Amino acid sequence: MESKTARLTVLIDPVKKKSFEELCSAQDLTPSQVVRQLIRDYLESHNVSYATKSKLGSASKP
Repeated sequence: MESKTARLTVLIDPVKKKSFEELCSAQDLTPSQVVRQLIRDYLESHNVSYATKSKLGSASKP
C-alpha cells in the first residue's frame, strides 16, 4: 500500500452509497479498499503508470 494518502471526495446518491457500503461489508472490505482497487484497475486498463513507494523497499534501506 502507498505510504502517503490524499483525500478524494465523491458525490453519489444516498441509495447507491448505502448499497455499495452494504456490499463492501458483506465482502469484508472497506469502501476505500474497493475504490482504491477500482482506481488501480482503471489506470492499468488505460496503460497509465505511476510510482508508489514499496514497504519492502523502505524496510531494506540501512
